[in-house]
Amino acid sequence: MYGFEAQIAANKLKTFGVVLGFTLFILILGYTVGEAFSPDLTYTILTGCMVFAIFGTGLGYWYSDRIITAMVGARPANPHIYRERFLIDSIEGLVLACGLPAIPKAYVIDSPAMNAFATGRDPQHSLIAVTTGLLDALDRQELEGVLAHEMSHIYNRDIMLMGVAAILVGGIAMFSHVMTRMLWYGGGGRRRDNDSGGGGALALIGIVFLILAPIFANLLNLMLSRKREFLADATAVKLTRNPEGLKNALLKISHSSEPMPEVEQELSALFIDHPQKKRSAMGGLAAMLATHPPIEARIAALERM
Repeated sequence: MYGFEAQIAANKLKTFGVVLGFTLFILILGYTVGEAFSPDLTYTILTGCMVFAIFGTGLGYWYSDRIITAMVGARPANPHIYRERFLIDSIEGLVLACGLPAIPKAYVIDSPAMNAFATGRDPQHSLIAVTTGLLDALDRQELEGVLAHEMSHIYNRDIMLMGVAAILVGGIAMFSHVMTRMLWYGGGGRRRDNDSGGGGALALIGIVFLILAPIFANLLNLMLSRKREFLADATAVKLTRNPEGLKNALLKISHSSEPMPEVEQELSALFIDHPQKKRSAMGGLAAMLATHPPIEARIAALERM
């Protein structure tokens, strides 16, 4: 499909890199906490970190679709409801156009916000979820544009990369929170009692590292997500042969002010627009660190096609 084999291979390699980086990150985190908590327990903590890394990676790869749909409250589309039947039919029609080996499952999020995402580990285990607000607001061509955008994420394995990354980022945040509490209420104090010099300094470093760990993990998540939106927009136009559909859909989405507060920050990069409606129209470093490129920039790119 349009020579995207290189992109698929790149995303598979990036997924391996994310998993490797996550494992190393957790091990470094565990070593730092172990040395600050109690040197005698360092290798025990490292063993626990390795088990946690393997468990988190397995969850992210095999069950990211189930975990993410449960977290955002998505449910299977009901074929007996007209607008949801239309969603199912539209997905099936796009599959014929792009040649996917399987039909992604259709899911719906009962929310007045206008948003959508795709997830899964491969086309055979994938789904596309849209909000009821999106189904209500978009016409046929606009909905097809959004679905084609999400379909491209499935085809080029963006869903595998971003699904694994989202679960692992959430895992790092949880792990850091648990370790911080352990260090704060237990080992850090004992280590400082035994060694008021280097031990106290190491404990302080451990606490700072734990506090910053979720921030660094989220930075990794957003670095992976920005460029893929432009690629998915371009692929959607190639699928539908109609840039106006996606462009008008993005315009409507940008004018919607309804957020999705139920969506965790770690999952925001999966959606076609930031669920908390955080716009990246600001300048400088803030725009560079946004999970989504400005919708205005995406619309401008579509107008040049």
